[in-house]
Amino acid sequence: MAAARKDYYEILGVPRNATLEEIKQAYRRLARQYHPDVNKSPDAEEKFKEINEAYAVLSDAEKRRLYDMYGHAGLESRGVRPEPADFTDLFADLFEDLFGFGTRARARPAPRRGADLQAEVTLTFEEAALGAEKDVEVVRHELCPRCRGVGAEPGSGPVRCPTCSGLGEVRRVSQSFLGSFVQVTTCPTCRGVGEVITAVCRECGGEGRVLTRRRLAVRIPPGVDDGMQIRLPGEGEPGENGGPPGHLYVQVKVQPHPYFRRHGDDLIVPVVLNVAQAALGGRIRVPTLEGEEEVEIPPGTQPGHVIRLRGRGIPHLRRNGRGDLLIVVQVEIPIRLTAEQRRLFQELARTLSPGGLPKDGKGLLERLKDLLGG
Repeated sequence: MAAARKDYYEILGVPRNATLEEIKQAYRRLARQYHPDVNKSPDAEEKFKEINEAYAVLSDAEKRRLYDMYGHAGLESRGVRPEPADFTDLFADLFEDLFGFGTRARARPAPRRGADLQAEVTLTFEEAALGAEKDVEVVRHELCPRCRGVGAEPGSGPVRCPTCSGLGEVRRVSQSFLGSFVQVTTCPTCRGVGEVITAVCRECGGEGRVLTRRRLAVRIPPGVDDGMQIRLPGEGEPGENGGPPGHLYVQVKVQPHPYFRRHGDDLIVPVVLNVAQAALGGRIRVPTLEGEEEVEIPPGTQPGHVIRLRGRGIPHLRRNGRGDLLIVVQVEIPIRLTAEQRRLFQELARTLSPGGLPKDGKGLLERLKDLLGG
């Protein structure tokens, strides 16, 4: 006596009033579980065949109606064999889950971000310190003005690809013990777009974009330094297939200043005093970023003495405030003296103590390093 055949709803584990989507979900779950390449149990292949047979009936509206009314006998009496017809979509999902690849190709190429571009801008010392607006020149692709990015001559347009009939993919059917498998690949003619151009735009050659030279205004923030980059979002190459454009990175080059030197956000400027100014003190004019300014020199100022003007240096790039201006005193010793100057120096020398080593043993370079923190 033949064994009773299993109920298809019971095989898939769904109620008799299950929707088609519920049946598909149950099939996917069970097929993943019992696929012979994954499940090595002795009965896995037989179970997998049962699952496919049940799905072949319950996913077909007419076969399901006959089965619901008459059961297995109803299908057999009408010559209906529960063979899988087309499992393309389901097996594509299944194989992607099981093996990390799919049998379906994308109908359209995926969006891709445009490439980044680079440019260079040269700044004066003051422009880098205080900020400016500069123009940079960039060569990049832009939408073709003749075809507006379509790639076809005006008055014509893309037509449906004859190879894939506009699907962007081609299918190849193969047979296996599980039924029909369909391998889907990107159409080689239209490269997945689904359309081809018959009358190519004569300005862009069908690319839809042309190489263009542009001048762009770049805002230079106060406090930039040599070697830094400024990013201009979206000013790079255009994206492909609806992807976003790339960015433009502007490399900063700063020209050296004739007397300012930068140390972080501090400015160092040397000033030269004669021996009388250093000994007697007084007021002198020194350069700053905003122009000259009078500074008091205390009597007895020594070579290497530093006068700090707070907040007169380079603006901080990413926060409020500025560095300091460090005025480094140098004392100029006269090389040639008039007779009167020599006589006066000789009289002065008789009243002064003889020279020697520095009391702390440090020279000018060491003193400046101490001031700047190494």
